[in-house]
Amino acid sequence: MAETLLGPRRLASTMNEYDERLGRALEETAGVAGESERFRVPDPELRPEGNATVYENFRATAERLDRDPSLLLTFLQSELGTSAHVDERGRARLIGSFDGERVGDAIASFVEAYVRCPECGLPDTRLVEENGVEMKRCDACGALSPTG
Repeated sequence: MAETLLGPRRLASTMNEYDERLGRALEETAGVAGESERFRVPDPELRPEGNATVYENFRATAERLDRDPSLLLTFLQSELGTSAHVDERGRARLIGSFDGERVGDAIASFVEAYVRCPECGLPDTRLVEENGVEMKRCDACGALSPTG
């Protein structure tokens, strides 16, 4: 349809102009880190201690996610089906034996539920309350979406 309105030569010229402008824009923003480069969740550092698994870098993970450690701990307890607490050094002590993959999967689920925007995929969200419901508001695209 656009071809009949513009004619084949004009359409080709318009598309070439678009491609050139897009290429220039991408070159000018090449220094901007991509989402995967700027948002890395630390791998969980775990070690067994008696009947518990100690999550050594729990505090660093909560800080990197920019979320309250108690929210993250509650989520992990639910996902892993265990009880836990944070000790005086900021480490999470999970009752039971858990490997890095299982805890990492739970952290990834937390990121999707409480951190990453479902509209644009960026982690630039903050938790807000709207009409008594906890929501994620994206500072990048402005989307408002439910948590969980």
